[in-house]
Amino acid sequence: MEIDPGEGLTASSSVFFSSWSIDALAKTLSADESLMAWIPPRRIPFARLERRDAGVLVQLPGRPGQPVPPELLPLLELVDGRRTLADLAGGLALSVAVTEERLRELIRRRWVTWRLEVPSGARPERELRAVLERVGDPGLRDRALEPLEVLERGRDRVQAAGRDATALCEALAGLEEDFTRITDTASQRAKGTRTAPNRSLVYSDTRRSATARLSPAVLDELTPLSLCLTAVGWLTSRYAESMRARIRESFDRVRGDRPTTDLASLWFACLPAPHADSMPEADRIGAELRERWARIINAPEGARRVQLSSADIAERVREEFDGPRDGWSLSRYVSPDILIMAKDAAAVERGEFELVLGELHIAMNTVAASLFVNQHPAVDELIAETGRDFPGPRLMPMLPKELPLKWSARSRPALDRPEDYFVAVAEHTSDPHRDRTVLSAEVTVADRDGRLTALLPDGSEFDVLDVFSHALTNRVMDRFALRPDADHVPRVAVDKLVVSRESWRFTGGDLEFAGEKSEARRYVRARNWRSERGLPRHVFVVSPAEPRPFYVDFDAPVYVNILAKAARRLARKDPLAKLTVTEMLPTPEHAWLTDDQGNAYTSELRFVAVDQEHQQGGVPSW
Repeated sequence: MEIDPGEGLTASSSVFFSSWSIDALAKTLSADESLMAWIPPRRIPFARLERRDAGVLVQLPGRPGQPVPPELLPLLELVDGRRTLADLAGGLALSVAVTEERLRELIRRRWVTWRLEVPSGARPERELRAVLERVGDPGLRDRALEPLEVLERGRDRVQAAGRDATALCEALAGLEEDFTRITDTASQRAKGTRTAPNRSLVYSDTRRSATARLSPAVLDELTPLSLCLTAVGWLTSRYAESMRARIRESFDRVRGDRPTTDLASLWFACLPAPHADSMPEADRIGAELRERWARIINAPEGARRVQLSSADIAERVREEFDGPRDGWSLSRYVSPDILIMAKDAAAVERGEFELVLGELHIAMNTVAASLFVNQHPAVDELIAETGRDFPGPRLMPMLPKELPLKWSARSRPALDRPEDYFVAVAEHTSDPHRDRTVLSAEVTVADRDGRLTALLPDGSEFDVLDVFSHALTNRVMDRFALRPDADHVPRVAVDKLVVSRESWRFTGGDLEFAGEKSEARRYVRARNWRSERGLPRHVFVVSPAEPRPFYVDFDAPVYVNILAKAARRLARKDPLAKLTVTEMLPTPEHAWLTDDQGNAYTSELRFVAVDQEHQQGGVPSW
């Protein structure tokens, strides 16, 4: 193990705008009608034009066809998100006034949208700038760019403040004041169940100065991980098989007596994507995965530690989980987080260490998240590796900018390439000026030798499961577990790799100390409660009543209070629901990564495993 602590704690730090803050600015700018004349309107992604003898209909999923008035049809065919109002008028040989009147009728019918929308990306201010710089009127363009530049200067002051607390507070206050004045919008979003992670105007992502080169001894102890990957391949294959059948049922229903349907109609028929039964199916297959592992592990009743040998269980794993891996595009990826338990780097070199499987992210490349890509010192290498995984173009759905609790600009996949296609399914979050951008209504879905295939307007063909890839991944990404749900699960190690931490399950009422009014007595009772049940000092807790896991140190009263509050909240919400307490492993004593001052920090090895035998719909990925 070789560690270079570098100089100082961090090597670089970048400040990014949250996407919602730039969207708020765009909404404010949209109030200027003279500016909107330079903003191209576009057809909604799921509005399909169907030509019949009696005329042209607009087909929206799940609704009867709507006749298109002949005078509106030429305009509707030209609206593509690239042509401005003047461009459309010129193409139709109409006056701007007449064209605008017809455009507003298309908007009234909800076939077209016309607003200043910022394409998704880690740098939304750059995306907005690109839109505004297409404005042909220099004075109008400068007037629109001015408030953006005010916010950019505020962001730059936050960046320059660094770790100077006084300067940072002043810079943040100034940025918030400017934002509220310009947009008439609060500078902080209220926390709630529908709020995505980034609630402030800006956030910072930072890269450590320290680097570490792993010892071959560490890599040699990753053998048990291959057994876990075999099980993951089984899970994704079974799930893909189930969802293919469900999606085909929807396909047969929406196409009726026609041989094909459009992708938009199929997508809406499958909501909530990838199918209405997708969550119960994921639950069922996940439970079967745990049952199969339970047979392999065969832990004695009441055991707290289970030690297995990979050589002894390899054949059992093959019996339970072997078979062809047939999934969706992302299911070739598995991203393990491995933690090293060691006193220091020298102990690792001596072989005095254990490994812990923190998480196993299924069907996703965690290194592709924008927070990693935008700070990586050699992004071209990541793109090149993506090219090895996908030698040809990919069909990727346009993802929403945010999803509550976990999805934001910093976690979005960012390893897309010019040759990849983006399809707008329900919303259009990409730049319409980007080549290989298509609408779902313009994609045909057909059966090709028993395989549902997406046919693009340029003739390209893709497995239709590609469009559902992120929805499929969202259903299974956290499904890897070795033990069935139980009130106690032992720590399980295979060779030197801990594949399952010890955990316990309690109802809120089981934590008797939580209702104690006196903070001092509550603290003492909590420590006694922990001791009686054999819980370690450091744990993580997951509660159905809390949005995220939280850390507890039973030696710290503040953390005991947090746990007690969570227990009371859960008991009120559902007396029978259980929270899960999991041992913290590694512990603080195992923090071996140090900075140039000798301070120790936690760390994990995050990497990406790629299934070399992956297939998709019976077709090899390569």
